[in-house]
Amino acid sequence: MDFTVGRTFSSLYIYLDICWLLIFAGILLYFKRRLAVIVGLLAGLLYFLVDYGFFFLLLGTRHVEGANTMWFLLWLSMSYGFTNFAWIWLLFNRDKHAVEWSLLPNLGWITIGQVSANFGTGFSQISIWRGTGAYHGVMALILCVGYLIVVINNLKGKETISILWLMAIGIGVQFAWETSLLISGIRPAIWQPIVINSLIETNLGIPYTYFIHRKITSTWNEDLSRKA
Repeated sequence: MDFTVGRTFSSLYIYLDICWLLIFAGILLYFKRRLAVIVGLLAGLLYFLVDYGFFFLLLGTRHVEGANTMWFLLWLSMSYGFTNFAWIWLLFNRDKHAVEWSLLPNLGWITIGQVSANFGTGFSQISIWRGTGAYHGVMALILCVGYLIVVINNLKGKETISILWLMAIGIGVQFAWETSLLISGIRPAIWQPIVINSLIETNLGIPYTYFIHRKITSTWNEDLSRKA
């Protein structure tokens, strides 16, 4: 299915979001969640390579009006790449603070969206959109392979990974982000982005991120101290 994923918002949103990203990163560093910060930064860079390099330069499906494309996509990728995967990493830690770590990004998304909608009329407007038909099939294959690895791992009986837990994180993180855009009037009120994107886009990386998390945290603590 091909549909257009678009957003229109005030440039005030960008300034507020950068401030919130610094606050979020500062909180993580204060509580010594250093691995989560590193993973978030690396995920942001990966998102930028995909969004700018693949969607914009290679496929030509990404469009930006009202801002410099490269710098805008760098901010956009770091914004949701850092927030999403730092949050996912923290949930994988199972440190009994899942509610607190989940509230932080959602507070930021909703507050920034509402404030920029109310006070952003004097700022320039930015519109972005992309088609999905050229790459959702590839994303679905990546998602399929990742969850097949988990299924086969469970069927072998060596360990049991909660597939429902993985899917709840993968779908829930993207759904929360899509919902915040929808209620702020940034995303048009159509069902495809909130349903299809939530099922596929962030969720496709969850099995791989889980195994990376397990490998790294077997050697390193969250504060970057080495485990005995």
